[in-house]
Amino acid sequence: MKSWDEHLDLLIRARTPLIWIRSGEEERVEVLLGQAAERLKPRRLASWDFIDGLKGDLNSEGLGARQPMAVLQWLQKVDSNNPTILLVKDFHRFCEDAGIARMLRNLSGQLRHQPHTVVICSGDWTPPTDLDDALTILDLPLPQELEIRNLLSNIAKTSGSPLQKDVLEELTHACSGLSEIRVRQVAARALAQRGQMGLEDLVEVLEEKRQSVARSEVLEYFETQATPADIGGLDALKGWLDQRHQAFSDEARQFGLPLPRGVLLVGPQGTGKSLTAKAIAHSWSMPLLRLDVGRLFAGLVGASEARTRETIQRAEAMAPCVLWIDEIDKGFGGDARSDGGTSQRVLANVLTWMAEKTSAVFVVATANGVERLPGELLRKGRFDEIFMLDLPTIQERHSIFKLHIQQRRPNLSLPLSTVVDRTAGFSGAELEQTVIEAMHLAFAERRELEETDLILSASQLVPLSRTAKEQLNSLKEWASSGRARPASLLMST
Repeated sequence: MKSWDEHLDLLIRARTPLIWIRSGEEERVEVLLGQAAERLKPRRLASWDFIDGLKGDLNSEGLGARQPMAVLQWLQKVDSNNPTILLVKDFHRFCEDAGIARMLRNLSGQLRHQPHTVVICSGDWTPPTDLDDALTILDLPLPQELEIRNLLSNIAKTSGSPLQKDVLEELTHACSGLSEIRVRQVAARALAQRGQMGLEDLVEVLEEKRQSVARSEVLEYFETQATPADIGGLDALKGWLDQRHQAFSDEARQFGLPLPRGVLLVGPQGTGKSLTAKAIAHSWSMPLLRLDVGRLFAGLVGASEARTRETIQRAEAMAPCVLWIDEIDKGFGGDARSDGGTSQRVLANVLTWMAEKTSAVFVVATANGVERLPGELLRKGRFDEIFMLDLPTIQERHSIFKLHIQQRRPNLSLPLSTVVDRTAGFSGAELEQTVIEAMHLAFAERRELEETDLILSASQLVPLSRTAKEQLNSLKEWASSGRARPASLLMST
C-alpha cells in the first residue's frame, strides 16, 4: 500500500491537473508540497493567497494579490521547462464564480499536457459539480507517529534541551491524534513555562486532545472513572471483554489474532449499556470518544459525508481508543427517503470503515431496540459480537442493590431477599432509583436506611417492563433466536 507521499508524487508525475488536499493544516500541506518538489526536481513550489499574492517566483513576486484569476493566467503562461506545483490557499472560496470555474476547467485540459499542477488546500468544501471530472481528492491524515516524534525531537533540540528516549516516546504516543499546529502549541507552552519539554506536559496534551475533539462538533472526549466493578451482573459480557482486551497486545499480533473490532450492546433502557462503554475505556486505559450520530447530519449537501470522514480520521488518529456510538438505532434507524439518502450514505461509510479498519479503535455501539436497526449493521464482520443486556436476574438484582448501598452507606448491611423478590422486572437504573428513593425516606426521618424503606420505595415505582411489555418481549424473542449472546450467565430470574 502506497504511503501518502508516494500517492502525492504519483499524482504529480501523472500530470494530474487539479488536486484538492482535504485538510485545514495549511502550513503542513505547504511543507509536504515543498518536500514533494524536492523529490520531483526540477519541479518547484509556488504558493498564492488573496492578500500577499504569488510567492516562489522571484520574477512575479506578489502577482495576483486580490486577483484569483490573475494567478491562474500566470500558470497558464509558465513554460513547460519550468514545471510548477502551484498551491492556492483559500481558493475554494472563489470557485463559485463562473469565470474562475470556467478558467479551472480550461486549465485542467491544458495541464494534462504540461508538467504543472494546481493544488487547492481546504478542509470543508463542496466543489461545483462541473469540476467533478477535473478534480482529484487527496485526504491528508493527521500526523503519524514518526512525524510527531521527529517534530518533538527537532523542537527539543532547537530549544537546547533534547528529550530522553523514553520521554520522547511517551510524548509522541500522547500527541497521537493532534494536528501539527496543536503539537507545536503544546511544545511552545512547555518551553514558555519551564524552558524545556517533559512528562509534565502530558496534562497539556490531554487538554489539547479535549479541545481538538470538541472542535469537531461530532465527537466528545468523555472522561470516566467507571470500572467493571460498578456494574452489577453481566458476567458473560465482562468475561468476553477481558478476552478482547488481551487481544490488543503485541503478543496477540504474534499469535495471529486481528485487532478487536467492537461490540453492539442491545437491551432495554437502564440495563447498563452506557455504563459498560464507560467501564471498558477506563479499565482498558483508553480514551473514550462519544459519537453523537445526530450531529453527523449537517444541512449542506455533502457536509454529512465530510463530517463522517473527519470523525473516522480523528478516531483512528487517537487509537488505541474506544469509540462509543450511543443509541445507534436512533441515528441510523430513520427513513432514507426523508433526507435524500444522506443517512444511507453516512451509514455506508461507517459500515465500510468498521468492516475494513485495521486501527486499534474499539467501537461500542448501544441500542435500545433492534426494529429500527439496518440489517447491514447486524451482519457478522461489523462487530465482533452482539450482546443482549436483559433485565437483571434475581442474583444480579441482589448484587446491584448491594453495590448501590455500599457506594452510599459503606458500613451498612441489610437483608435484601424480600426487596429482591419484589423487584422482578426492574432494570439496573430502576434498582438504583429504588435505593435513592429509600434513602430519601430514611433521611427525612433522620434515621438509618432500613429494608422496609427499600420495599416501600420499590412498591411506588412502575418499571419499564410493565409500561413497555410488548417491546421488551419482542426484543427478547429476537435475541433468543440466536442473533445475540446473553450478557448474563444463565441463572434463574
